[in-house]
Amino acid sequence: MVKGSVPLFPIKQWLKAPVVEKGKNGKDHISGGKGNRCGTPQGGVISPLLANLYLHLIDRIWKRHGLEQKYSARLVRYAYDMVLLCARDTQRPLSMLKYLLERLGLKLNETKTHVVDAWQESFDFLGFEIRMRRSPRSGKSYPHVQPGKRAVKRIKAKLSALTGRNLTPIPLPDIVQRLNQSLRGWSGYFDYRNSTKVFGHVRWHAEERLRTHLRKRHKVRIRRFGYTRFPHSVLYERYGLFKLPTTAPWKRAHALA
Repeated sequence: MVKGSVPLFPIKQWLKAPVVEKGKNGKDHISGGKGNRCGTPQGGVISPLLANLYLHLIDRIWKRHGLEQKYSARLVRYAYDMVLLCARDTQRPLSMLKYLLERLGLKLNETKTHVVDAWQESFDFLGFEIRMRRSPRSGKSYPHVQPGKRAVKRIKAKLSALTGRNLTPIPLPDIVQRLNQSLRGWSGYFDYRNSTKVFGHVRWHAEERLRTHLRKRHKVRIRRFGYTRFPHSVLYERYGLFKLPTTAPWKRAHALA
């Protein structure tokens, strides 16, 4: 075997392997696998790796042939998700990308591919919402990057599920530990660029959910009494709730310097 090559047999096995999901009735449901005639296994944990192995050639061609400079278009790719950041024309670089993919026996998913004027509307990439804005202070343009609406909706729904009334019999330290695990993981991924305002909304939601859970647990029926008995300081200092950062990463770095 040549160093750096990938054995073909295991890849074929991965491509044929089905994805087994647990159904609502408790029975296993098989999807993907032999039913898929093209692409990587949908939902398979190995799919991003297989996509990187195959699509790495696109990155090399784009760089080696100076296509970024030629078309004023930067290609950003993560596994099988791509964004072409075009300074001017979009048709020529998009046509070139389609041509390169066709040479590899692939094609873009037309239903998920669209052209966006980032000055007029936002677009989502890897869970982030991105659009161009102008700084009110300097007047300079910059890419505004923050957690996307779907990502925020999901974390709020998860925090609500982790603090439901039906969970009051569970020891409180376990409830807080699960909350903190979700908050830390979400923060570790989305704490980037212009996340301050969105983080503030998620942080408020986490506080409200834990406070409501404590009210149910301690039979505090009137909501306003919950703010008196379980203020912010109690949530964080006594119960150990993880505090989402609400300042930009570069501001925190400056404060530590």
